[in-house]
Amino acid sequence: MAFVDQLEAFKSERLAPILGAGRTSLAADATGDATQLLQIALANEINVSELAAAWMPTTRELDVKLAFARQAGDEAGHFQLVADRLTALGFDVAGFAPTDNPLFQYLRSLTTTVERIAAGLVTLESIAYGVNENFMALCERRGDHDTVAIYRQYIQPDEQRHQQLGQQLIAKYATTPELQQLAQNTVARLLEIAGATRATAAARLGTACFPGC
Repeated sequence: MAFVDQLEAFKSERLAPILGAGRTSLAADATGDATQLLQIALANEINVSELAAAWMPTTRELDVKLAFARQAGDEAGHFQLVADRLTALGFDVAGFAPTDNPLFQYLRSLTTTVERIAAGLVTLESIAYGVNENFMALCERRGDHDTVAIYRQYIQPDEQRHQQLGQQLIAKYATTPELQQLAQNTVARLLEIAGATRATAAARLGTACFPGC
């Protein structure tokens, strides 16, 4: 478990600027229309679900394959929860088409089990959990208790379980110095891309306090 603890500390240090940007926006009375921000969540949920499903056929380890299956199903469920909330807010989900971004281009390029665990379960879900906490605080401030309830009761517990599953699996499969370095490099690269992608989106939206990864 020493490696997992080290990896978690490494990840937390590099995740901090992303989460800090969201808290800064929140403290500055973040702008951004709820419908617009939830569309970002909608795109992320379906992208993660599709990613995990795409990894399944080429992942040999059965427990990892099943972890991705669980992730794909959970994220699809999150998509439906967010879609229902957007429908209640008057948004036509039927016409929604998520756009691709460099984060998922990078994720789809990963071919080894250790890379996929480190990226898809250990890191991606940590980003999502952290930025969702900021987004929930924004919704709470605005009195959008229905959106907060969706995240608190369903989405966040799932994201936390995915992270925990990732920690267990990375401990099992990153068993050599080379594989552990590969895992750390993957975490670093993913957070680097995520930081740049979210900064670009924040400039467009006028706030860094938005959900998803």
